[in-house]
Amino acid sequence: MMGGPLPPKRPRAAHAGLVDLLGYNFHEPKLLEQALTHPSLQAGNGSAGRGPYERLEFLGDRVLGLVVAEMLYNRFPGENEGALARRHAALVRRESLARIAQQINLGPALSLSRSEEETGGRNNMGTLADACEAVLGAMYADGGLAPVAALINRLWTPLMAEMAAPPKDAKTALQEWAQARALGLPVYSTLAVEGPPHNPDFLIGVEIDGTAKASGRGPSKRTAEQAAATNLLEQLNK
Repeated sequence: MMGGPLPPKRPRAAHAGLVDLLGYNFHEPKLLEQALTHPSLQAGNGSAGRGPYERLEFLGDRVLGLVVAEMLYNRFPGENEGALARRHAALVRRESLARIAQQINLGPALSLSRSEEETGGRNNMGTLADACEAVLGAMYADGGLAPVAALINRLWTPLMAEMAAPPKDAKTALQEWAQARALGLPVYSTLAVEGPPHNPDFLIGVEIDGTAKASGRGPSKRTAEQAAATNLLEQLNK
């Protein structure tokens, strides 16, 4: 049946190659299987709950954030919190995760539904980024912090070395982009606020001269504005 899920499949060579590149043998191989199995194939992944892949992704995101923060703290002892935060945001964003996923050849090792496969899921930046976090979460769940921290240090140190200076925050970069072209300043607007008061989700829109537009989400107006600015910059720089 077209568009329906397929049983999890992947070439053995791709799976074995990934394990070699990770440099880690799982005590519980099922954890790696879960990390490599896209939610479209996992039973019980409906709106009422989160499947194993997404739970591992959640865990991996937090582990990555902690390890990268410690790396930055030790590597740049003279920088203030703001500069470290900008470096951190650049290193843990989707593009960096997808780049690491490509480096360890993660795409071929994924198990995808037929629809995901046909729409290019193995090369989709969002899918690769999420799967990369899931693999990091699986490593942490299986072996604790030491092996996953060693992997993150090995894979993220070259990315860190590429930053001669802390990157500018997205809102500042977008404003400078507009000013360099004699355009009006970016205008931000609140499009929606969802969720309970203690855990809101802001949807912020941004536009320049009423033409170039994008939006972004975040748990505060500030983070949502940064997300919107980042999305618009990506759009403008293509």
